[in-house]
Amino acid sequence: MNKLAAKYLRPSQIPTKACHGCGIGMIENWLLQAIDELGLKQEDVIFGTGIGCVGRQTFATWGGDNFGATHGRAIAVATGLKVAQPDKKYLIVIGDGDAAAIGTSHLIHAARRNLGVTVICEDNMGYESTGGQFSPTTPAGYVTNSSPYGMVEPSFDPCDIVKAAGGTFVAETTATQWHQTVKIVKKALQNDGFSFVHVRFPCNENFGAYALGTRDTLKNLEWIWEHTQGRTVDGKETDFTWETGIRHDASNSRPEFSKILRDMNERVRAQMAEKGSGDGKH
Repeated sequence: MNKLAAKYLRPSQIPTKACHGCGIGMIENWLLQAIDELGLKQEDVIFGTGIGCVGRQTFATWGGDNFGATHGRAIAVATGLKVAQPDKKYLIVIGDGDAAAIGTSHLIHAARRNLGVTVICEDNMGYESTGGQFSPTTPAGYVTNSSPYGMVEPSFDPCDIVKAAGGTFVAETTATQWHQTVKIVKKALQNDGFSFVHVRFPCNENFGAYALGTRDTLKNLEWIWEHTQGRTVDGKETDFTWETGIRHDASNSRPEFSKILRDMNERVRAQMAEKGSGDGKH
Protein backbone atom coordinates (compact mmCIF):
# COMPACT_ATOMS: atom_id res chain seq x y z
CA MET A 1 0.00 0.00 0.00
CA ASN A 2 1.13 3.57 -0.72
CA LYS A 3 2.73 5.03 2.43
CA LEU A 4 0.64 8.20 2.28
CA ALA A 5 -2.56 6.22 1.81
CA ALA A 6 -1.65 4.03 4.78
CA LYS A 7 -0.94 7.11 6.88
CA TYR A 8 -3.99 9.21 6.02
CA LEU A 9 -6.74 7.11 4.42
CA ARG A 10 -9.17 4.49 5.68
CA PRO A 11 -7.96 0.99 4.76
CA SER A 12 -11.50 -0.07 3.84
CA GLN A 13 -11.52 2.55 1.06
CA ILE A 14 -8.32 1.38 -0.61
CA PRO A 15 -7.88 0.81 -3.49
CA THR A 16 -9.83 3.66 -5.05
CA LYS A 17 -13.33 3.08 -6.34
CA ALA A 18 -12.46 5.01 -9.50
CA CYS A 19 -12.61 3.53 -12.97
CA HIS A 20 -9.46 2.15 -14.54
CA GLY A 21 -7.09 4.97 -15.44
CA CYS A 22 -9.18 7.69 -13.74
CA GLY A 23 -7.20 10.65 -12.41
CA ILE A 24 -9.17 11.05 -9.17
CA GLY A 25 -7.11 8.58 -7.14
CA MET A 26 -3.91 10.05 -8.53
CA ILE A 27 -4.92 13.61 -7.61
CA GLU A 28 -5.97 12.49 -4.13
CA ASN A 29 -2.49 11.08 -3.65
CA TRP A 30 -1.06 14.48 -4.57
CA LEU A 31 -3.33 16.13 -1.98
CA LEU A 32 -1.99 13.71 0.62
CA GLN A 33 1.56 14.58 -0.38
CA ALA A 34 0.85 18.30 0.11
CA ILE A 35 -0.75 17.62 3.51
CA ASP A 36 2.18 15.46 4.57
CA GLU A 37 4.80 17.97 3.47
CA LEU A 38 3.05 20.63 5.57
CA GLY A 39 3.26 18.34 8.59
CA LEU A 40 -0.51 18.14 9.05
CA LYS A 41 -2.13 15.23 10.89
CA GLN A 42 -5.47 13.52 10.40
CA GLU A 43 -6.99 15.51 13.26
CA ASP A 44 -5.88 18.81 11.69
CA VAL A 45 -7.88 18.41 8.48
CA ILE A 46 -11.59 18.03 7.73
CA PHE A 47 -12.23 16.54 4.30
CA GLY A 48 -15.47 17.34 2.47
CA THR A 49 -16.90 16.16 -0.84
CA GLY A 50 -19.87 16.73 -3.09
CA ILE A 51 -21.66 14.42 -5.54
CA GLY A 52 -20.60 12.87 -8.81
CA CYS A 53 -17.44 10.97 -9.72
CA VAL A 54 -15.27 13.07 -7.42
CA GLY A 55 -17.65 12.88 -4.48
CA ARG A 56 -18.34 9.18 -4.82
CA GLN A 57 -14.68 8.25 -5.12
CA THR A 58 -13.31 10.46 -2.34
CA PHE A 59 -16.13 10.36 0.23
CA ALA A 60 -15.03 8.78 3.54
CA THR A 61 -11.57 7.94 2.22
CA TRP A 62 -9.88 10.42 4.61
CA GLY A 63 -8.99 8.78 7.91
CA GLY A 64 -10.03 11.80 9.97
CA ASP A 65 -13.29 13.75 10.01
CA ASN A 66 -15.27 13.73 6.75
CA PHE A 67 -18.52 14.97 5.38
CA GLY A 68 -20.43 14.37 2.18
CA ALA A 69 -22.86 17.00 0.92
CA THR A 70 -25.64 17.05 -1.64
CA HIS A 71 -24.84 18.21 -5.16
CA GLY A 72 -23.30 21.69 -5.14
CA ARG A 73 -23.65 22.18 -1.38
CA ALA A 74 -20.25 21.07 -0.03
CA ILE A 75 -19.06 24.66 0.38
CA ALA A 76 -22.26 25.59 2.25
CA VAL A 77 -21.65 22.77 4.73
CA ALA A 78 -18.01 23.79 5.03
CA THR A 79 -19.09 27.35 5.87
CA GLY A 80 -20.97 26.20 8.95
CA LEU A 81 -18.15 23.91 10.03
CA LYS A 82 -15.51 26.62 9.62
CA VAL A 83 -17.53 28.99 11.81
CA ALA A 84 -17.96 26.27 14.45
CA GLN A 85 -14.40 24.91 14.32
CA PRO A 86 -12.19 27.67 12.91
CA ASP A 87 -8.84 26.11 13.81
CA LYS A 88 -9.19 23.14 11.44
CA LYS A 89 -7.94 22.99 7.86
CA TYR A 90 -10.76 22.33 5.41
CA LEU A 91 -10.09 20.51 2.16
CA ILE A 92 -13.21 20.47 -0.01
CA VAL A 93 -12.92 18.22 -3.05
CA ILE A 94 -15.63 18.74 -5.67
CA GLY A 95 -16.26 18.25 -9.37
CA ASP A 96 -17.13 20.61 -12.19
CA GLY A 97 -20.87 20.11 -11.57
CA ASP A 98 -20.44 21.07 -7.91
CA ALA A 99 -18.31 24.11 -8.76
CA ALA A 100 -19.35 25.32 -12.19
CA ALA A 101 -23.06 24.48 -12.35
CA ILE A 102 -25.41 23.72 -9.45
CA GLY A 103 -22.91 24.93 -6.84
CA THR A 104 -21.64 28.09 -8.52
CA SER A 105 -23.59 30.41 -6.21
CA HIS A 106 -21.97 28.89 -3.11
CA LEU A 107 -18.55 29.10 -4.78
CA ILE A 108 -19.00 32.79 -5.58
CA HIS A 109 -20.17 33.80 -2.12
CA ALA A 110 -17.53 31.77 -0.28
CA ALA A 111 -14.92 33.60 -2.36
CA ARG A 112 -16.63 36.95 -1.70
CA ARG A 113 -16.64 36.30 2.04
CA ASN A 114 -13.06 34.99 1.98
CA LEU A 115 -14.07 31.83 3.81
CA GLY A 116 -10.99 30.03 5.12
CA VAL A 117 -11.25 26.76 3.19
CA THR A 118 -9.36 25.19 0.30
CA VAL A 119 -11.55 24.00 -2.57
CA ILE A 120 -10.10 21.53 -5.05
CA CYS A 121 -12.23 21.32 -8.20
CA GLU A 122 -11.33 18.08 -9.96
CA ASP A 123 -12.72 18.68 -13.43
CA ASN A 124 -13.28 15.83 -15.91
CA MET A 125 -15.17 18.18 -18.22
CA GLY A 126 -18.58 16.55 -18.02
CA TYR A 127 -21.13 14.67 -15.95
CA GLU A 128 -19.29 11.40 -16.26
CA SER A 129 -20.97 9.53 -13.39
CA THR A 130 -24.34 9.77 -15.16
CA GLY A 131 -23.14 8.73 -18.60
CA GLY A 132 -20.95 11.53 -19.92
CA GLN A 133 -23.25 14.51 -20.53
CA PHE A 134 -21.65 17.89 -21.16
CA SER A 135 -21.06 20.39 -18.36
CA PRO A 136 -20.17 24.12 -18.32
CA THR A 137 -16.48 23.19 -18.58
CA THR A 138 -16.77 20.90 -21.62
CA PRO A 139 -14.65 22.42 -24.43
CA ALA A 140 -16.67 23.85 -27.31
CA GLY A 141 -17.13 21.52 -30.25
CA TYR A 142 -16.39 18.28 -28.37
CA VAL A 143 -18.78 15.34 -28.60
CA THR A 144 -20.39 14.04 -25.41
CA ASN A 145 -23.34 11.80 -24.63
CA SER A 146 -25.66 14.84 -24.69
CA SER A 147 -23.87 16.77 -27.47
CA PRO A 148 -23.58 14.18 -30.25
CA TYR A 149 -22.90 16.90 -32.84
CA GLY A 150 -20.42 18.73 -30.68
CA MET A 151 -20.73 21.04 -27.66
CA VAL A 152 -22.42 24.22 -28.89
CA GLU A 153 -22.33 26.16 -25.62
CA PRO A 154 -19.19 28.13 -24.75
CA SER A 155 -17.34 26.79 -21.74
CA PHE A 156 -15.96 28.88 -18.90
CA ASP A 157 -13.18 28.59 -16.38
CA PRO A 158 -14.38 28.76 -12.73
CA CYS A 159 -11.02 30.31 -11.81
CA ASP A 160 -12.13 33.52 -13.51
CA ILE A 161 -15.31 33.65 -11.42
CA VAL A 162 -13.51 32.94 -8.14
CA LYS A 163 -10.91 35.63 -8.81
CA ALA A 164 -13.58 38.18 -9.76
CA ALA A 165 -15.59 37.34 -6.63
CA GLY A 166 -12.64 38.01 -4.33
CA GLY A 167 -10.96 34.65 -3.73
CA THR A 168 -7.51 35.28 -2.28
CA PHE A 169 -5.74 32.30 -3.88
CA VAL A 170 -6.64 30.94 -7.31
CA ALA A 171 -4.69 28.38 -9.32
CA GLU A 172 -5.03 26.10 -12.31
CA THR A 173 -3.32 22.79 -12.99
CA THR A 174 -3.87 19.43 -14.67
CA ALA A 175 -3.42 15.72 -14.09
CA THR A 176 -0.12 15.84 -16.00
CA GLN A 177 1.47 18.35 -13.58
CA TRP A 178 2.28 16.40 -10.42
CA HIS A 179 4.96 18.56 -8.79
CA GLN A 180 3.25 21.81 -9.72
CA THR A 181 -0.03 20.57 -8.24
CA VAL A 182 1.58 19.59 -4.92
CA LYS A 183 3.30 22.98 -4.61
CA ILE A 184 0.07 24.81 -5.44
CA VAL A 185 -2.02 22.85 -2.94
CA LYS A 186 0.54 23.54 -0.22
CA LYS A 187 0.26 27.28 -0.92
CA ALA A 188 -3.52 27.04 -0.99
CA LEU A 189 -3.65 25.36 2.43
CA GLN A 190 -1.40 28.05 3.92
CA ASN A 191 -3.76 30.85 2.91
CA ASP A 192 -6.02 32.00 5.76
CA GLY A 193 -8.78 32.76 3.30
CA PHE A 194 -10.56 31.28 0.30
CA SER A 195 -8.33 29.13 -1.91
CA PHE A 196 -9.46 27.56 -5.16
CA VAL A 197 -7.45 25.04 -7.16
CA HIS A 198 -8.86 23.84 -10.49
CA VAL A 199 -7.40 20.50 -11.65
CA ARG A 200 -8.41 19.12 -15.04
CA PHE A 201 -8.11 15.37 -15.55
CA PRO A 202 -9.25 12.82 -18.15
CA CYS A 203 -12.22 10.48 -17.90
CA ASN A 204 -11.44 7.40 -19.96
CA GLU A 205 -14.87 5.79 -19.82
CA ASN A 206 -16.97 8.69 -21.09
CA PHE A 207 -15.13 11.88 -22.07
CA GLY A 208 -12.30 9.88 -23.57
CA ALA A 209 -14.64 7.51 -25.39
CA TYR A 210 -17.01 10.19 -26.72
CA ALA A 211 -14.80 13.24 -27.20
CA LEU A 212 -11.43 11.66 -27.99
CA GLY A 213 -12.48 8.31 -29.40
CA THR A 214 -10.38 6.27 -27.01
CA ARG A 215 -10.39 4.74 -23.54
CA ASP A 216 -6.60 4.47 -23.54
CA THR A 217 -5.31 6.17 -20.38
CA LEU A 218 -2.01 7.28 -21.88
CA LYS A 219 -3.67 8.77 -24.97
CA ASN A 220 -6.17 10.68 -22.81
CA LEU A 221 -3.40 11.97 -20.54
CA GLU A 222 -1.46 12.94 -23.65
CA TRP A 223 -4.44 15.04 -24.79
CA ILE A 224 -4.45 16.79 -21.40
CA TRP A 225 -0.69 17.40 -21.63
CA GLU A 226 -0.93 18.77 -25.16
CA HIS A 227 -3.53 21.32 -24.09
CA THR A 228 -1.33 22.57 -21.26
CA GLN A 229 1.50 23.09 -23.77
CA GLY A 230 -0.47 24.44 -26.71
CA ARG A 231 1.21 21.92 -29.00
CA THR A 232 0.49 18.34 -29.99
CA VAL A 233 3.20 15.71 -29.69
CA ASP A 234 3.96 16.13 -33.39
CA GLY A 235 4.36 19.91 -33.01
CA LYS A 236 1.02 21.18 -34.32
CA GLU A 237 -0.87 23.95 -32.54
CA THR A 238 -3.75 22.69 -30.38
CA ASP A 239 -7.30 23.99 -30.78
CA PHE A 240 -7.01 25.75 -27.39
CA THR A 241 -4.53 26.06 -24.53
CA TRP A 242 -5.16 26.03 -20.79
CA GLU A 243 -3.35 28.62 -18.71
CA THR A 244 -1.94 26.72 -15.74
CA GLY A 245 -0.12 27.83 -12.62
CA ILE A 246 -1.03 30.36 -9.94
CA ARG A 247 -3.60 32.72 -11.43
CA HIS A 248 -3.99 35.02 -8.42
CA ASP A 249 -2.21 35.09 -5.08
CA ALA A 250 -3.36 37.58 -2.46
CA SER A 251 -2.97 35.11 0.39
CA ASN A 252 -3.61 36.47 3.88
CA SER A 253 -4.35 39.90 2.45
CA ARG A 254 -7.78 40.44 4.01
CA PRO A 255 -9.69 39.10 7.04
CA GLU A 256 -11.03 35.57 6.95
CA PHE A 257 -14.82 35.31 7.16
CA SER A 258 -15.22 33.20 10.31
CA LYS A 259 -12.79 35.51 12.17
CA ILE A 260 -14.89 38.52 11.18
CA LEU A 261 -17.94 36.79 12.66
CA ARG A 262 -16.13 35.86 15.88
CA ASP A 263 -14.77 39.39 16.29
CA MET A 264 -18.24 40.83 15.74
CA ASN A 265 -19.69 38.39 18.27
CA GLU A 266 -17.16 39.43 20.90
CA ARG A 267 -17.81 43.11 20.18
CA VAL A 268 -21.58 42.72 20.48
CA ARG A 269 -21.26 40.71 23.70
CA ALA A 270 -18.99 43.38 25.18
CA GLN A 271 -21.44 46.12 24.20
CA MET A 272 -24.35 44.20 25.72
CA ALA A 273 -22.38 43.55 28.92
CA GLU A 274 -21.48 47.21 29.18
CA LYS A 275 -25.05 48.26 28.57
CA GLY A 276 -26.28 45.77 31.19
CA SER A 277 -23.75 47.00 33.71
CA GLY A 278 -24.79 50.56 33.06
CA ASP A 279 -28.49 49.74 33.47
CA GLY A 280 -27.76 48.18 36.87
CA LYS A 281 -26.52 51.47 38.25
CA HIS A 282 -29.88 53.22 37.92
